[in-house]
Formats: sequence, C-alpha cells, structure tokens
Amino acid sequence: MLLLTLAALVPPIILMVIIYNKDRMEKEPIGLILKLLFAGALSTIPAGIIEYFCEGALLPAAGLQQGTLLYQVVFNFLVVAWTEEGVKHFALKRITWTHPAFDYTFDAMVYTVAVGLGFAMAENIQYVFNYGLSTAIMRAITAIPGHCIFGIHMGYFYGLSRFHLTHFRPARSKAYMFCSMLIPVLLHGTYDLMAGSRNPMLEILFFAYLVVMDIVAVITVNRFQKKDLHI
Repeated sequence: MLLLTLAALVPPIILMVIIYNKDRMEKEPIGLILKLLFAGALSTIPAGIIEYFCEGALLPAAGLQQGTLLYQVVFNFLVVAWTEEGVKHFALKRITWTHPAFDYTFDAMVYTVAVGLGFAMAENIQYVFNYGLSTAIMRAITAIPGHCIFGIHMGYFYGLSRFHLTHFRPARSKAYMFCSMLIPVLLHGTYDLMAGSRNPMLEILFFAYLVVMDIVAVITVNRFQKKDLHI
C-alpha cells in the first residue's frame, strides 16, 4: 500500500519541485501551491462526471459510433482534453487571477503546473491502485510529464494574458487567454488519440511525440524564466 502510494505521488511531486525552483524572482507562497494542488485533484471529480455523461449519452445521441476515427477524434479532443483542461483552467483562474502573489509572468507557469499535477496525482492514485506498480512506472514517463507539459503551455499564455491586461491591452489579453486553453487541449487531445490507438504506426509516433513535447517544454520553461516580466 505504501509503495503504491509513493509510486503514485513521488513523480508529480518531483516535477512540481523542479518547476517551483525555476521561479527565480519571488518564490510563490507554499500555501497557495498546496491550494492549487488540492484544487487540481478535486477537478478530477467534475471532469469524470462530464466525461461519463458525454461518453454514455451525448456521443451516442449524436450518432457517433465507437471505434470510428471520427468518434476517437471527438472523444479525445472535445470530451477528454477540453473537459480536463477546462476544469483545471477554471480552478486556476478562480484562485490565482487576482491573487496578490501573481506579480510576475513566470508565476503563472508555477500555478498551472501545480493545478495540472494535482489533477495528475488524483488520477494517478486511481490508476496505480487499480492496475499496480507497472502502471505507475509507465505513467511516470508518460501521463505525469504530459499533465506537467500541458500546464507549462497553459501557464505561458496565461501569464502573458495577465501581463497584457494590466498594461491596457485587453484584446491581446483575451487572445492569450484563449490560447491558454486551446494549446493545452490540442496537445492533450493529440496525446490521448495516439496513446489510445491500436495502430502500430501511431504507437511509434506516440513515443516520438513525447520526446518532442519534453524538449519543447524544457525550452519554453527556460525562455519564459529568462524573460520573466513584472505584472
């Protein structure tokens, strides 16, 4: 039991510490980070309800049949990715948008990763306790970094949205806010579509996609850290 719990929680905690320590201006309050982690974990509940309803009722009512490519695209992008990134984004904005600690653009990346990894922790506990240690190992190199990466890209645009709003550029702020949802949804949907495919070619592309996402995420974090703007 203890081993499974550690296997589920340690990988996201490590990633959280890495991103937290990348904040070179002012470290964010630990209480705020814990609140975001908890909010991310709680977000799995509405996400699960919405996904269950869409998969069980909405998609069949729309005439979409399981196993078809159209079904897989709609399910992975519009149901899973949009729902999960949407509930994370909602929790994120409610907690941080007007928070006094949100005074640098890189803060946004710390916040979004915290929400994403909170979501990943709760999700990971369910998977690991249901399917065992081997699942924990696989998710530690796939799904957990995936949620972190989706958060990194959400944070990049979320921080710029806040920056432009305070500098009286509302149109740019809205555009960046839209991107803070759209880009993670596209990344997440592509991830799920490839991960759930039984096509051998897509399985190979999936691991290539993971490598590319990892590289781009590292570059994005480092560049955003160096160009950290005061809000």
